[in-house]
Amino acid sequence: MCGIAGVYSTTPLNSSVFERGEQVLNSMQHRGPNHKAYFKDTHTILCHTRLAIIDTNESANQPFSDASGRYLIVFNGEIFNFRELRNSLTDIGITFSTQSDTEVLLNLYISEGSNCLSKLNGFFSFCIYDTQHNSLFAATDRYGVKPFYYTFQNNHFVFSSELKALEI
Repeated sequence: MCGIAGVYSTTPLNSSVFERGEQVLNSMQHRGPNHKAYFKDTHTILCHTRLAIIDTNESANQPFSDASGRYLIVFNGEIFNFRELRNSLTDIGITFSTQSDTEVLLNLYISEGSNCLSKLNGFFSFCIYDTQHNSLFAATDRYGVKPFYYTFQNNHFVFSSELKALEI
């Protein structure tokens, strides 16, 4: 069980919002004791606490970015068919630096956009941030197995694996 959280805005975030990143991570530490980190830029904060299962190497820690640094993902869950998806992506020339389902999911999204959801077999919640277009894509599995709470606060989209992280 991992923990994800974040804040997204189409306008620049103020400094008080950035201070929340560390508080949110600490409130979710029990969800992922192996690693915790967050990404922030002027419009977005992405937080992740990790319980390492599939690829325990540090290179698979999150927030995880593609090779270009344009896309970042925070992901909670498991993609059961990630090996098959990885083979399909490799066949079209995509290379991988980890053995993680996170990297496969991110590259599938980069390749297919929101259509990637129809190919996923598993349980998940995730957000992908495009730094170039300042856009956020969020999704959960069809059955909502992995929690994904969200709200709009002060014109910001705020999300988390836990309700208490939204209250900080």
